[in-house]
Amino acid sequence: MFRLDRINIVFSTSRTHNATQIRTHTPQSTARFLCPSVPRSFTRTIRTIQPTPRTRTDRFNHGAGLPILGASKTAAFLRKEAMLPLRTGALAIKKGMTAIYDPTTAKRTAYTVLQLDRCQVTGHKRRDAHGYWAVQIGCGTIEARNVSRAERGNYAAQGVPLKRHVAEFRVKDAAGLPELGSIVTADLFQEGQYVDARADSRGMGFAGGMKRWGWSGQPASHGKSLSHRVMGSSGASQGSGSRVHPGKRMAGRMGGEQQTVQCLKVLRVDKENGIVVVHGAVPGPKKGIVKLQDAIKKPWPQVELSVGVSKMGSTAEALESTI
Repeated sequence: MFRLDRINIVFSTSRTHNATQIRTHTPQSTARFLCPSVPRSFTRTIRTIQPTPRTRTDRFNHGAGLPILGASKTAAFLRKEAMLPLRTGALAIKKGMTAIYDPTTAKRTAYTVLQLDRCQVTGHKRRDAHGYWAVQIGCGTIEARNVSRAERGNYAAQGVPLKRHVAEFRVKDAAGLPELGSIVTADLFQEGQYVDARADSRGMGFAGGMKRWGWSGQPASHGKSLSHRVMGSSGASQGSGSRVHPGKRMAGRMGGEQQTVQCLKVLRVDKENGIVVVHGAVPGPKKGIVKLQDAIKKPWPQVELSVGVSKMGSTAEALESTI
């Protein structure tokens, strides 16, 4: 019968035996106890004491010398950087539409008249603090009693008067941030360049499906009565879960949403009156606020970034000197 104490004696007295001789004297199940090695518990103790260098890379791929993660905010900003305008835009008031008839070519050209009303730089948005570069533009005027105390304090800290309308215009980098309090005039845009116009469309109120989505309607004859303009079925029963799917086109509130018209050509610019005339139609009703900025689908205008932007007081002094 095999005894453990006898094995220990043989192992301790005869260290010249090789592994094959020991296996012949001991069973196969106890061969691991005969190997001259450090106990397992002592090995664990040593591994916890000695420092182990970290060779595994960061699982989120954030570190020095590593490529930018495609789903990060930095990568998203770099993808949009080429499409961001180099300079700020302006807020304008839609005065209306008219047309010019050319008797030589017998061609009628429709255009929209826009007017800038005391546009001024009221703030900046920086990438290190806010995550993006933008210029805050205000236009118009408003009484102090209609402005909250927090807003009045913000305007006072920036050193600019109260503004009725405020909007932001994204720019590419810090070079496109004008000085706080700078006045934006109509000569910011040059004749022949293209701009993008953003404005809230006219509100139509509650409209039916035919007006809102352009449906052709149901048959007008062959037994159809009192349901010529209704929408009909809104969905299947068991085949689609006995429900109305989200996004189903129905009757509802129409208009009153921001719309963008791209690549409008600038026909005329009147700096003294703040008039900018663009070709075509612009969203929104009369006296609505329109955001104008350089078109992103056209080449950037070859002008200095300071054109159309003057410091506070310089424009007023220049106009007084001409009178």
